[in-house]
Amino acid sequence: MRYRLPAEWEPQSMVMLTWPHHDTDWNQYLEDITRTYVEMADAITQRERLLVVTPHPVEVGAILGRHLTSSQMAQVTISYCKTNDTWARDHGPISLVGEDSDGKKKLLCLDFRFNGWGDKFPADLDNKITQNVFKELFSDEILNGDIGSGNDDFVLEGGSIESDGKGTIFTTECCLMAPHRNQPLTKEEIEQELKLRLKARSVVWLQHGAVPGDDTDGHIDTTVRLAPDDTIVYCHPADRKELEGLRTIDGKPYRLLELPTPEVEYDGEALPATYANFLIINGAVIVPVYDNPEKDRMACEIIQSAFPDRIIIPIDATVIVRQHGSIHCCTMQIPQTTQEK
Repeated sequence: MRYRLPAEWEPQSMVMLTWPHHDTDWNQYLEDITRTYVEMADAITQRERLLVVTPHPVEVGAILGRHLTSSQMAQVTISYCKTNDTWARDHGPISLVGEDSDGKKKLLCLDFRFNGWGDKFPADLDNKITQNVFKELFSDEILNGDIGSGNDDFVLEGGSIESDGKGTIFTTECCLMAPHRNQPLTKEEIEQELKLRLKARSVVWLQHGAVPGDDTDGHIDTTVRLAPDDTIVYCHPADRKELEGLRTIDGKPYRLLELPTPEVEYDGEALPATYANFLIINGAVIVPVYDNPEKDRMACEIIQSAFPDRIIIPIDATVIVRQHGSIHCCTMQIPQTTQEK
């Protein structure tokens, strides 16, 4: 079986959300963030299945039932699990797709260790979500595949990597080499681990990438995103000259599309808002917007040019960014390996 890390724009089976609750940092504005999560659930369930992880399944089911249609609710799976927080991008599974000699496809969900972005925040419960939730899903044949084993010694967050689906992984040196991740491994040793575990042929290390105020030490999904047709969508503080020097696996330069930089404050604090933190789903792209009509419009138009065959769905992310994340950080897609009905 030959596996690879698919690009995000490839067909998906479902998207995972880990729902906010009173025992998370969202407690002080739980009603506001719940509305945002309902908006995301609405957009997702119109196009694919939704997995909701929560310690309060009855309550969350009732909330969704009040806002989604019956056909949308049929797309929803709610799984009970205790959680520290809500950042599914980083505690959810990183999924590979494989194909054997007979053309049979399979999904392999890898369960890397999540330690709260270098031991900054409690993560003991979130680190167990993939094992606790996805073993149950697989046993029920909701997904066709296996849970990877033996990876819990290696720290890797989904927001720290981007894949072109063709064997190239993008990441940032400031994140993967940050303290309390995988020391004492060297950069070369980490690259070998990425190639081995993600079945990659090459790893692109970017030197620029940390948005001020970013708790993740510079996740690539806040600054540089890959798109079809060898396109890179990026924003400050990514360095254009660095990106201009990159070449695809075929030796061609990338098409570069630069996003504007939103300026968002809350209680006098400048927040690490970014338009690059969009989520690609089946037939659409969910774009974070920040109550700035001109820049929001520009960002949506630029992302539309990168994904001309998809609908652009803007969702207000001004509440999410209060906890220093955005749309992509809240979600994790699961690739499709079989023909959906």
